[in-house]
Amino acid sequence: MKVVQIVPSISYGDGVSNDCIAIKRALAERGYDTQIYAESISPKLKRGTAVPLDKMPEFSEDDVLILHVASGHHLNFKFDKFSGKKVMRYHNITPPYFFAGYNRNSQNSCSFGYEGVKYLADKMDYVIAVSEYNKQDLRRMGYTCDIDVMPILIPFEDYAQEPDTKTIEKYSDGNPNIVFTGRIVPNKKQEDVIRAFYLYKKHYAPGARLFLVGSYQGMERYYERLQDYVRRLGAEDVVFTGHIPFNQILAYYRLADVFLCMSEHEGFCIPLLEAMYFHAPVLAYDSSAIAGTLGGSGILLKEKNPALTAGWINRLVTDGELKKMVIEKQDEHLKEFTYERIREKLYQCMDKIIGENR
Repeated sequence: MKVVQIVPSISYGDGVSNDCIAIKRALAERGYDTQIYAESISPKLKRGTAVPLDKMPEFSEDDVLILHVASGHHLNFKFDKFSGKKVMRYHNITPPYFFAGYNRNSQNSCSFGYEGVKYLADKMDYVIAVSEYNKQDLRRMGYTCDIDVMPILIPFEDYAQEPDTKTIEKYSDGNPNIVFTGRIVPNKKQEDVIRAFYLYKKHYAPGARLFLVGSYQGMERYYERLQDYVRRLGAEDVVFTGHIPFNQILAYYRLADVFLCMSEHEGFCIPLLEAMYFHAPVLAYDSSAIAGTLGGSGILLKEKNPALTAGWINRLVTDGELKKMVIEKQDEHLKEFTYERIREKLYQCMDKIIGENR
């Protein structure tokens, strides 16, 4: 019996790819004959991490096929034709309306993605969603098969490497550093982060800086709109890093006095846990999967009120007892996402799929 994963593309460092690779590792540790098949494979990956999709063999009815779904792709409409037990790993798809006026290709890709997910609604044997929010998303689209929730497997060992020392030295001057990491895309609402930061800097901390860490490739129109918004506000010390090396990303996490997330759509939101790993207090707007990922830790904002958000930033920066309490709760919550705990959930899912109890 084989247990294979199928994914449109696998690259170095993104959440879906890391999840694929970690699942492959966990399956191999349990003795399964396992592989990843992808249409596009990054040359940065270690040789043998994945096999080109066109070299995928025929499968038997006893084999287990896991399709990762996070975007629109023709595989979503072909998956039901393969032999074997069909399982979806659902990462969610961003609603296409977020991209209207910014990137037509992204908008169309997300629309195509939803069509594919709806097409597979009555064709799956089982689904492993990365969050409860995603599970309910599928229920709304008509899925009646068993759906279990297993968070993304995050390679926290990668974060133990040395962060960029030059970046840390440059901004370790006692002024507050507010950080958000994530692609510059409309659903993440970086303009709301900028607005709250502007008020915080104006009323509480004139020396504060905001770092928006993430690539804007493909979202140049949105990036230009954000830059224009910064100019119109008269906001200062707002830094767009663009695409940067991993050790610089780690440096910004290390520098963060507050991690501020105002995103309006996330299927899971890995950066929340990354911030927790670096002991940065998290302040986040309550949307989509955010509350589920925080799990009662961090500070959850129930409304988008920039003045109120600015006040919370100030409290987290200046109130040592509050900051300590928030970080302690985050540290405790982070234990739920260790490799060992998520691996055990994966094995429980596998037992349900194939009816084995090892």
